[in-house]
Amino acid sequence: MCDIWKRTETEELTHAALSRHLSNFREMGVEWIVLSGGEPLMHSDFVRIAKLFQSEGIRLTLLTTGLLLSKYGDSVVHCFDEVIISLDGPRDVHDVIRRVSGAFDRIHDGITALRKHPPAPAIRARTTVQKENFRHLLATISASRQLGFESISFLAADLTSTAFNRELVWPVPRQKQVGLSRDDVEILREEIEQVILRHRADIDSGFIAESSDKLRKIVQHFEAHLGLRPPSSPICNAPWVSAVVEANGDVRPCFFHTAIGNVNDEPFVDVVNGPRGIAFRESLDVPSNPTCQRCVCSLYRP
Repeated sequence: MCDIWKRTETEELTHAALSRHLSNFREMGVEWIVLSGGEPLMHSDFVRIAKLFQSEGIRLTLLTTGLLLSKYGDSVVHCFDEVIISLDGPRDVHDVIRRVSGAFDRIHDGITALRKHPPAPAIRARTTVQKENFRHLLATISASRQLGFESISFLAADLTSTAFNRELVWPVPRQKQVGLSRDDVEILREEIEQVILRHRADIDSGFIAESSDKLRKIVQHFEAHLGLRPPSSPICNAPWVSAVVEANGDVRPCFFHTAIGNVNDEPFVDVVNGPRGIAFRESLDVPSNPTCQRCVCSLYRP
């Protein structure tokens, strides 16, 4: 659901650039780094970068499509504590959404490759709910079991932000391609209720990461997009406990808010705790902020 794959230029944060900020990470007590993309395994130097953070005792998570896991399985096992793989549905649905024949089976091959080198990292699935898969959530849970995931999480597709390399907010026709209609929302509501009814034990055990209330909020997100209910912000403190560093060095308070600086121009700590960063946090009221009200991927850490 991102547009990063449309980029024609090659742009990546280098090992040397990130090394310059390591003392900042240490000073700020950074505990956890997530390597996202695009596809992080396409980075020319991901192993050295991962080991750089590993040397500081930082927990590392990889967000990936899973298409390259079988190729780099040995490196991933030794670099990451957790691997989160995008799973868009059962086999046929997943392959159509990914536009890659055999993509589902390549996830299976990748997971197999990781588990050939114990101890394997935690391996979890993440499903973005949208037009092409909202009818198949029960089947997606079954597929995640079939593939051997340790858990699965669900989130609604982001339809209205400029995150993930979107130069502009998606036009209405594109939003309709990914978003749901009124009739679709009712079908999704029933699908979610069936998930809650049939998979109560999986919700209670954490195999399904979301609570029943959070699953129902996926329906509410699409309702709000259609104007059927007012949008509502999640409980979130992401800008106070985390930051997003993009391939060009831009630093965002979270995926969805605008950049507050660039690590190629000044140290990470000076961006996050500089005048623009502080002013942003002091002025941000999460419940009333329009960007926060449409957020699909919040973070709350005590």
